Amino acid sequence: MLSFLLKLRTRAQDLFRLSDAHTMLVWSVVVGVAGAFATIAFREGIALLQVAVVGKSGSFVEMARRLPWTVRIWLPAAGGLIAGVFLLIAQRYADKSNHADYMEAVAIGDGVVPVKLSLWRSVSSLFTIASGGSIGREGPMVQLAALAASLIGRWVHFDPSRLRLLVACGAAAGITSAYSAPIAGAFFVTEIVLGSIAMESFGPVVVSAVVANITMREFTRYQPPYEMPVFPPVAGAEVLLFVGLGLLCGAAAPQFLRVLDVSKANFRKLPVPLPIRLAIGGLVVGILSVWTPEVWGNGYSVVNSILHSPWTWTALVVVLVFKLVATAATSGSGAVGGVFTPTLFMGAVVGALYGQGMHAVWPNATSGSFAYAMVGMGAFLAGATQAPLMAILMIFEMTLSYQVVLPLMLACVVAYFVSRAIGKTSMYEITLHRHREEQERSRLRATQMRELIRPAETVVLPNASVQEMTRVFLEYPVKYLYVANDSGAFLGVVALKDITADLLEERDTSAKTAADYLQPHFDVLTPDMPLGVALQHFLAFQGERLPVVESAAHPRLAGVVYKSSLLDAYFRMNPSR
Repeated sequence: MLSFLLKLRTRAQDLFRLSDAHTMLVWSVVVGVAGAFATIAFREGIALLQVAVVGKSGSFVEMARRLPWTVRIWLPAAGGLIAGVFLLIAQRYADKSNHADYMEAVAIGDGVVPVKLSLWRSVSSLFTIASGGSIGREGPMVQLAALAASLIGRWVHFDPSRLRLLVACGAAAGITSAYSAPIAGAFFVTEIVLGSIAMESFGPVVVSAVVANITMREFTRYQPPYEMPVFPPVAGAEVLLFVGLGLLCGAAAPQFLRVLDVSKANFRKLPVPLPIRLAIGGLVVGILSVWTPEVWGNGYSVVNSILHSPWTWTALVVVLVFKLVATAATSGSGAVGGVFTPTLFMGAVVGALYGQGMHAVWPNATSGSFAYAMVGMGAFLAGATQAPLMAILMIFEMTLSYQVVLPLMLACVVAYFVSRAIGKTSMYEITLHRHREEQERSRLRATQMRELIRPAETVVLPNASVQEMTRVFLEYPVKYLYVANDSGAFLGVVALKDITADLLEERDTSAKTAADYLQPHFDVLTPDMPLGVALQHFLAFQGERLPVVESAAHPRLAGVVYKSSLLDAYFRMNPSR
């Protein structure tokens, strides 16, 4: 069957004269449809579990409000316990050679997403989410869409580079299906997962996102998660208030991520099995929901309520603090899910609080708090993901309003730079990995030879005898000995071939010294020489090492630089070469 598909693909390419780029576009359409149906299946799984537990599906907040307070407490804990059992099963299929996360499979892997591990983790996530866990459902949705893409690519025998791109298309389809934002979904993948926006990859990703969006609209009664109100016109000095919102969100987003990291670290220290840890996380959510049922679920309905109805500042503070604790408990316990949606929740509440504060100070010059909530969602997301372009496009697609563009761009860009200045934190580990690589490349660009210098162990004096030099040659596998005088000044080199020639010809070498074999004109490096210049010297010399002198005016021998060290630094500075 597989050989038949491979032959069919090859004949189709020949018949229609399809290039690899055209072929990727065709398969991106298939992946877009598959990714949409993968997310639909996950949504239906959540709904079925809700019906099984409480007899009705829908908003988790409404579900919590209808339940007795005792059930609110034990239900998330029970869901966490079951989710933990499934997560233990998933860990049996964990393989260090494979990358479980789709981002790693695309960025640093070969595009192979493990099937059993992904499916069992998704089942675990189903129980966490369906029982009210405070975590986003977009994580497992995107993972399943990426898994579908990986299976399709492996089915038709794609090579690793094209398989990675196909998995990226699947991820874009998953994000689009979750938020009904195809452009933002495409930029999410290219900006965060792929790390660059190149047309060779961006084209198929966009096609896959658009097809997924069309599929969701045609085959389901799907509605966008957020019902955005009409954004009011913003003019004059009020634009500067959105800069202040960007400062606030940029400062708050890293702290939100640090709270999640601290929670994860503390949960790992608990001397209990994984299912108990997830049950404890669910128990925290259940206890908080006794007073604030809004902590259940990913917060879609709460954000929509904030955008469309007036909230008091005390209610906003309470729901912000309780939701933060609930999300930290759920995510920190090890539950499988995303924090993308909770991040939007935090941004909306912070923005609404900021808007109310500004309205109290300038009641006649500010828009409603809902406008600041909308922009706050994007700014907080930009600060947390280190992807301002994606955040801008996502909120713009959700509002479809040009009025929001200027304040949104200002707030997102400011939040991004403030977040970067405070600390190298990001929602996604792959972003931090790229930041570390970029820092290393920047450091290497400024690297000079002094950082690569090693001791010159094969140094002889000008009066060294042939016997002494032969002993050094036998001890070290080198072709040249360096000759330096008593003050350490570099005079030149002695070549192994010259001494070997005399010994093979049985010439009298008893009276000869290093000065007799000296080659004074030999290429040298200096400590302040850049990597690129030194590489040119090595290309001309074609040897394994070169001596380093302090300067041309003061040729004191400082040591040697090995070609292997130089090439290692150069390729780390230029990984694409």
